[in-house]
Formats: sequence, structure tokens, C-alpha cells
Amino acid sequence: MQTFNKGFIYFICIVSAMGGLLFGYDWVVIGGAVKFYEEFFNIGGSAVLQGVATSAALVGCMFGAMIAGALADRYGRKPLLVTAAILFTVSAVATGLFNLFSWFCIARFIGGLGIGIASALSPMYIAEVSPATVRGRLVSLNQMTIVLGILFAQIANWAIARPDIAGQIDPWNIEMGWRWMFWAETVPAALFLIMAFFLPESPRWTALHGFQDKARRVLARIGGNDYAGSELSRIIASGGADAAMPAAGLKDIFKKRYARILVLGIVIAIFQQWCGTNVIFIYAQDVFAGAGYSVSEAFLNIVVTGVANVLFTFVALYTIERWGRRTLLLAGAAGLAVIYLVLGTCFHFEVKGIVMIVLTVAAISCYAMTLGPVTWVLLSEIFPNKVRGIAMAVCTFALWVGSCTLTFAFPSMNASLGCSGSFWIYSAICLAGLLYFIKACPETKGVSLEELEKKLLN
Repeated sequence: MQTFNKGFIYFICIVSAMGGLLFGYDWVVIGGAVKFYEEFFNIGGSAVLQGVATSAALVGCMFGAMIAGALADRYGRKPLLVTAAILFTVSAVATGLFNLFSWFCIARFIGGLGIGIASALSPMYIAEVSPATVRGRLVSLNQMTIVLGILFAQIANWAIARPDIAGQIDPWNIEMGWRWMFWAETVPAALFLIMAFFLPESPRWTALHGFQDKARRVLARIGGNDYAGSELSRIIASGGADAAMPAAGLKDIFKKRYARILVLGIVIAIFQQWCGTNVIFIYAQDVFAGAGYSVSEAFLNIVVTGVANVLFTFVALYTIERWGRRTLLLAGAAGLAVIYLVLGTCFHFEVKGIVMIVLTVAAISCYAMTLGPVTWVLLSEIFPNKVRGIAMAVCTFALWVGSCTLTFAFPSMNASLGCSGSFWIYSAICLAGLLYFIKACPETKGVSLEELEKKLLN
């Protein structure tokens, strides 16, 4: 039976996945700060400026994701992970420093660049270093760190924010509280920056660029000499060791032979956002306010959703290699379609209290054990070695376009349709996704990346 160097594998996967932790923190911390910086910058009366503030980072995500693929194929995975760590650190410090709304948005955009790079590179890097039998579980570590980052942001927001005074927001929250929410990210960002220098380069990237000896050494540390030889042979057979081959570009991934899997990847990426669950994280205060909770109560309820998010991501780690990616994807789409239908109906009839918390936690839990991790696993698996970097960039760019449009549109949609109409729309999107994935999504568990390449291109 093949044995692996689990300590080495988990070290490089966890360090890489720290990009996911910062991605989760940076993405959600704004949900706790939003009411306070809106008062500080006096934008509470403008849905457009509110949307600009929350989507500035998401615009950065789109640019970061797109440049990540081309640069990672040219310069390697490791330098881009280091770059993401630098951007996270700069953004964490700068966002809390500025007193002008325009500079606040620029700092959020810089953080978004880091999120975009990390979201494309971390799962791809983990997939490229992981043995096939545990690849889904290890790539899911990226989702685990994302949800831990979300939970840390929720706890930090809850711990930093001072209670309301006579029903009014504490002035300290408006002046300083939101700043400390962003500054708290500096510690994990600096730690990621230091640890990223200890990562080896992806063996598949080094083989792709003709450095077979370097690839063999990393693969040998993962699974021994026999494993290194067999894996390197597969990479070479797939055409991945052609040293003269230039880095793939957009024109390569849009060739006809890749059309089916590229469309599938883009749909999976956009669906993860348009399914609507991320609205609960980013606009959690608005959702819980609609359910009848005060700001202070909303913060506590948000932490409850964060705990559920982490717990059910652990469930995904257990099930993704047993049940498979396709099964979890279909279960997530179907489950959320039902939950959102019920949740929208409850908002329509103005149901208040614990019922709304239970339904919200159910939606988060369903997402956490299905669509959250499965999306990143599938995107990191379905593309060939030659075009994986640029393909991940295209799909991650699509994911952040979906996230940006979702985030920007929700304040206006919620104002015109209410929470009930918004969640009914998300229910319909989930149903449409379910029907598409039944037809288009294959199972990928337990198959090497090179064998998947043959299977999906034929």
C-alpha cells in the first residue's frame, strides 16, 4: 500500500490554505464594519455608494483572479502566493487608516487583489501537490480555512464592537471600531507572508517548465521515489514536461477542445455566488434586522452562523471522498432551493425570532457541506495541466464577477423586492443550477489529474 509523508503534505497544504483564511476574513469583516463606516463616511442614504463600498474589494478580486492565472503559469504558483500575502497585509493596515471614502475603497480594492490571487492559486496549488486518493479532502482544507477566516472575522467584529447606547450606535464604533476590525487581519496576514517562503514550487508546474529533477524531489518528499517516478511519468505522458512550451494564454483555454469543461467550470463558479448564501455573510445585519433583531443581537446571531459554517465544513471533509463531488453538488443545489423558498415565504409573512435563525443556519450548513468546498475542488481538478492556471483564472474571475454583481445588486434588490422576493429569486437560481448539473457535471473523485484530463477531453 502506498504511504505518504503526511506531515509534509499537510504543512504545505495548510500554509497554502492560509490564503483562504485571509480570503474569508477580508471578505466578511466588512459585514460587521458596514454600519459603522457608513455612518463615518455619511453614505447611509445612498444605496449606490453602499454598493461601491462593499463591492470595491470584489472588483479587486476579479482583477486579481485574472492576472493570477497568467502570472502563475509564467512565474510559478509560489511567487503569486507570496504576492497575495503582501497585498493582504497592506490592505489590512491601510483600510483602517484612511478618512477619505475614495482611499478607503482603494485599500479595499488592494485587499480584493489579494483575495482574487489567493482564491485562484491556493486550491490549484493544493490539487497539484496532493495524492489523488485524498485530493478532495486536502483541497477542501482551503474551504475550511475560508470558513475559519469568516468565523474569526465574525468573532472579531462581535468582540470589537461596543454595545448600543439607548438604541443608538456607540460613537466609538463609528470613529474607531470599524478600523480595528480591519487591522485585526494584520497578524494572520504577516504570518502567511512569512510561512509562504517555506513552500516548495508545485511539482506539476516545475515539470511543465522542464525542471524534472525539481519536480521529482518534491514528489519524492510527498510519496517516495516510486511514487515520484509514476507521477512524473503521468505528467510527461500528458504533455506537461515540454520545456519549450510557452505558458498558456486566453486563446488556448478558449479553444474548442476545452469548451465543454470551461463552460462547466464557469457555471460552477458563478453558481457558488448566485446561489445567494454569501449575501447572508456580507449583509447579515440587514437579514437579521429584517427578522426583527437589533444590531447587538445580530452580531451574536452572525457568530452562530459562523460556527455552523465551520462545523458543517468538517462534515464536507469527511464526505467529499466518500459521497463524491457530483453528489454533494446536486444535494447542495436542491437543499438550498427548498430552504430559500421557505425562508422567503417566512419573510413575506413577517415571521420573527428563532425560526428565522434556524432557517438561516440551515442554509449556511447546507452550503458549507456542499457548494462551498465542492466548487473549489472541482475547479482545481477538471482542467488539464497545460491550461490549469489560466483556466482557474477565468473561472475564478467569473466567480468574482458573480460575487460582485450579487453584492452590488442586493441593497437595491432588497429595497425593491424585500428579503422575501430576494430569497425566492435565489431559490429559482438554485433549481436551475440543479437541472444543469444533473446533465453536465461528472464525478471526479479518486482519479489522478492526468487521468481526468483524458476522461474529460474525450
